[in-house]
Amino acid sequence: MLEIKTSRSSFTYDDTHLMALLKIQTEMLKSIHDFLYEKKLVQLMPVILSPMTDPLNHSVYDASVTYGDQKFQLTKSMIFHKQLAIGATSGPGIYIMSPNVRLEKETMQQSGRHLFEFSQVDIELRGASTQDFMDFMEDLIIATLIHIKQKCSEEVAIFESRLEIPSKPFRIYNSFNLREQLGEDFEQIMSSTSTDFFWIMDYTREFYDKEDPEHKGHYINYDLFYPYGFNEALSGGERDYEYKILLRKIKERNQDPQTFDFYLKAAKEGKLTSSAGGGLGLERFLRYILKQSNIGDICLFPKIPGQKVQI
Repeated sequence: MLEIKTSRSSFTYDDTHLMALLKIQTEMLKSIHDFLYEKKLVQLMPVILSPMTDPLNHSVYDASVTYGDQKFQLTKSMIFHKQLAIGATSGPGIYIMSPNVRLEKETMQQSGRHLFEFSQVDIELRGASTQDFMDFMEDLIIATLIHIKQKCSEEVAIFESRLEIPSKPFRIYNSFNLREQLGEDFEQIMSSTSTDFFWIMDYTREFYDKEDPEHKGHYINYDLFYPYGFNEALSGGERDYEYKILLRKIKERNQDPQTFDFYLKAAKEGKLTSSAGGGLGLERFLRYILKQSNIGDICLFPKIPGQKVQI
């Protein structure tokens, strides 16, 4: 047996639970790959180090390294690489099974859903609208849950979980309305009181998410949420891709345009294009499938903010 310290002080992976966990994870990944293959998306290899990475909309510890005379960031997400790739290819979309490092602050330790090293399936669809992408992801979620229910019913039962297959379309809410009605903790309140998947639209965040041209300060973006208190599943949006708009939004956020020099140069040369996308956290998806209270309990080697890493 393998014993790893996690949220429950120690979690013992006996052979039965470990093999059940890994089989479900394997079938989950296979189903996602198969779905994306059938939709004719092409797969990119992940980028681990880059001179630029996602600035994020919340503070994390620095994760930079120096190699020779150049400074690199460990990838927080491949948002810029996705936009550059979608602008250079002609297919309907791309995806990456992307490992990410976000050195979250210790305050995230009790969330039950944060890791500072995690993986996501990062998807970008060429010329897609918000509705296009939401339809696409609802189909992916439903197809994956059906596949696991068919292939892993015994393994899911070992974790005393029950798989419910949602139906389309998922409900849609607006973040400004929910914040006004429920306060700053509106996401957790909504997730805890919901029994179905749902979307929340219009978050004020990173400069690359498309700003509503008719309503400044509002954004054409979205987050997907799990029910039963499992909170955020996916974050994404339509993309701004015009140089003048991107430069303005970077300056509005008091960020240094030089940090994004290569990306901005591509935008100036017309090498970016209209797209919509998002990243679905794989460990979070598995946590929801198995209905485990803490994400550390479905990872073999978890890296939880504020907890000592053993291996």
